[in-house]
Amino acid sequence: MPRLSVRHVTTYRYRHPVAFGEHRMMFRPQESYDQQLIDMRLRITPEPVDLRWIHDVFGNCVAMARFGSRSDTLRFESDVLLDHMPKNTPDFRMEDYARSYPFTYGPEEMPDLARSIERSYFDPGHEVDRWVRQFLERDGETPTGELLMTITHAIKESFSYTHRYEAGTQSPIETLESGSGSCRDFAVLMMEAVRALGFAARFVSGYLSVPDSSGNIGGGNTHAWVQVYLPGAGWVEFDPTNGIIGNKDLIRVAVARDPRQAVPLWGTWSGRSDDSLGMDVEVDVREVTLDKRRYAAE
Repeated sequence: MPRLSVRHVTTYRYRHPVAFGEHRMMFRPQESYDQQLIDMRLRITPEPVDLRWIHDVFGNCVAMARFGSRSDTLRFESDVLLDHMPKNTPDFRMEDYARSYPFTYGPEEMPDLARSIERSYFDPGHEVDRWVRQFLERDGETPTGELLMTITHAIKESFSYTHRYEAGTQSPIETLESGSGSCRDFAVLMMEAVRALGFAARFVSGYLSVPDSSGNIGGGNTHAWVQVYLPGAGWVEFDPTNGIIGNKDLIRVAVARDPRQAVPLWGTWSGRSDDSLGMDVEVDVREVTLDKRRYAAE
């Protein structure tokens, strides 16, 4: 089980001291069977007058900060240490009835999955529908695992990755038309595409480990991918930016029905319209070498 450190620093700079409204942070990784949080340290400059933690409607851990002073710099520095259990899942352990598409979710699951099946983007010309249906077998049922892996790799191989600095995400149609996008754009495209087929899907925000031999792209910043619910297998990770199936190299922080509900850092400030000088983001994910004797003592 690798032990990973994640350092995430976001710095805002302003021409003159400005006032800050409430800021919401999603930096704390989720704790589960596949990743265990060992330590987290959060430093904010200037120091907030109030910092509290809540769980949102999806169970994500959210920090909320309020400020009492003006400043020309606002800096958020998060350091995380966690144990991560990588898992590749090309052989999905699904219920027999779900091994081939199409299938229907069971009545005990459908009420809780319904909102994750609903599409979030308008597609009047059915462009997303046409794009995703090219991956279905023409003469009958399609193996479910094969279908989802094919969609994942099709996005990786057919679209050009670009690091966009604009806030928000492109619509799936914009990504199809441009043939390019960021990790968040690719996640939204895959999420909407599989929803068009009736799958329950969620947006995931987190971090990407980029080992020297992995060939992963998208490091140095926050990352985004998709979870799809498969009966018997549960929520399975799919990263269309890198073609990753399973959680290998993926550190999950937040899951949500819509990407706007999983923004890593969001807040407001008050000042002149030309005061903002921009934002810098640094994310560094590293594997920590364990001292076996010290680790055994722990």
